[in-house]
Amino acid sequence: MSQISPQKPPLSSNSAAKPKFVQQHLPWLYAFWKFSRPHTVIGTSLSVLGLYLIAFALSPQSFALSPQPSSLLLTLLACLCGNVYIVGLNQLEDVAIDRINKPHLPIASGEFSRREAQSIVGITGALAVMLSILQGAFLLATVGISLLIGTAYSLPPIRLKRFPLWASLCIFTVRGAVVNLGLFLHFHQQFQERSLLKAEIPAAVWALTLFILVFTFAIAIFKDIPDLEGDRRYHINTFTIRLGQQAVFHLARWVLTAGYVGMIAAGAVLPDVNAPFLITTHLLALGGLWLRSRSVDLSDKQSIARCYQFIWKLFFLEYLLFPIACLLASTA
Repeated sequence: MSQISPQKPPLSSNSAAKPKFVQQHLPWLYAFWKFSRPHTVIGTSLSVLGLYLIAFALSPQSFALSPQPSSLLLTLLACLCGNVYIVGLNQLEDVAIDRINKPHLPIASGEFSRREAQSIVGITGALAVMLSILQGAFLLATVGISLLIGTAYSLPPIRLKRFPLWASLCIFTVRGAVVNLGLFLHFHQQFQERSLLKAEIPAAVWALTLFILVFTFAIAIFKDIPDLEGDRRYHINTFTIRLGQQAVFHLARWVLTAGYVGMIAAGAVLPDVNAPFLITTHLLALGGLWLRSRSVDLSDKQSIARCYQFIWKLFFLEYLLFPIACLLASTA
């Protein structure tokens, strides 16, 4: 789910909250931190926590059962390993492009050799699958489908990232549908004492899933806006190359606006959320998006990167706001 100036990397979602101690004293760990793409790690972590809390709030038996932190931690570890596999594989296949667009990444900068990166990708992919097997069918399906789509996105000969529609479809399918529906069913089963249950998904989870689908589509098209030079040189046919930076920027902003308007409308009718809280917070988030986007200079990579970082923060925020709305409704 990452824009960098070739001369001097700005503070962006790639280098979110640089761990200075690690950077100075443990360079390999700092390289691994960059290799894992911190903004995607934060997004994955919050989505796991958010779906755990939503399942807790919406499962009738959950308040009679003690929470299962071991299930949460093992699920989080499996998903983070899958996250590193997907972003690592993409870096392995994009070294030449990253030397232009994102030269600070560990393979492009020489901090990791190709063999080191391959080992990390192989180990994290295997761990993701093994941990998922231990946790049950829903998590295995969630992680397995995500890994398959992530592999098809980056790896030749399929390499779906070459095609803008398929590339966007890969990203919002995983982040939107697979993660939200799969993790909810996984955690819901945990709160049902691992009994056999029907795969029934509440309206609130469908609303969140649709919102995240819209949101990740906007992220998918926005992330390529500053990467025009490298993508054009290596024939990665993004929406930005086809439509131009300004058109894609406005499209992403209006897509996000539509998502927020839809969630605000849904908040008025959904039975399992606290409507005043959901509507108020999403109106504020939408206002913040428009205020922030008005100051973007599309000729400046750092300006675009800061806006992209802000959009990721809104994405992170959703996995805090929506669970809180569900918890408030369940305790009312």
